[in-house]
Amino acid sequence: MGSGSGLSLGEFLKVRRGRVAPEDVGLPGGGRRRTPGLRREELAQLAGVGVTWYTWLEQGRPINVSGQVLDAVASTLRLTPVEREHLYRLAEATPVRLPRTSDGASEAVFEEIVEALDPLPAVITNTRFDIVRANRAYNDLFHDWHQLPCIHKNLLWCIVTEPAARAQLLNYDTEVPYLVGRLRSAYGEHVGDPDWETDLDRLRAICPEFAQLWARHEVAACTPRLRRILNPVAGELHFTITELAVSAQPDLILYVETPADEGTRARLPLTRRERVEQSA
Repeated sequence: MGSGSGLSLGEFLKVRRGRVAPEDVGLPGGGRRRTPGLRREELAQLAGVGVTWYTWLEQGRPINVSGQVLDAVASTLRLTPVEREHLYRLAEATPVRLPRTSDGASEAVFEEIVEALDPLPAVITNTRFDIVRANRAYNDLFHDWHQLPCIHKNLLWCIVTEPAARAQLLNYDTEVPYLVGRLRSAYGEHVGDPDWETDLDRLRAICPEFAQLWARHEVAACTPRLRRILNPVAGELHFTITELAVSAQPDLILYVETPADEGTRARLPLTRRERVEQSA
């Protein structure tokens, strides 16, 4: 277990342990406690593991961790399936993937695919939400979300740092925690990766809101969802977000925004920039 993964594992376990009330697992509640949730010794007893062993696990020490023991800890902490998978990744210290070599042919194919989906807005990102390819419909729809100078093109960065994004994304309060949860899930496979760690440090520094969400250690699985956008020209638009894996490159995801109602479908052409430029 590497030092980076050990630290993340300990933080994850502490946060989750703090969310389980003693009375939720059959222990007497009440009384004065210095920390919320279960104590280490209580969790160890409920999971059937030694207190010293669990303490070392939470401290990120290099110890042998079996799936059976992780199952017991996960059950005691009442983890969801996606949270359990995240725990396994952290505990087993999944090796950092080697950088992928540039594949010009694949990148050309990606561009052709996303452009073929026009007029549906579509974008391909990696699991860190860096934008790899976006079609013109997507760029037109989110044109106002890229007013500030970007360190790099990143879907999550633009949403949490751009004032226009906060104003136009009507379900911001549910969409951002979901995206941070997806990022946290992907991070389990990239703990210690310098690119990831640098990006996370920067984002925590410039966005206290992201820092707070990241500190929750919440993870999320892919979930179909509705995105509500207030476009300056087209008005309120509702999209169903579909996420499709790119099997040839597991780090990539194709996001497609499909109109969720006929009103959105009818007004979607009003978001196109060429229409605005021609009328100017």
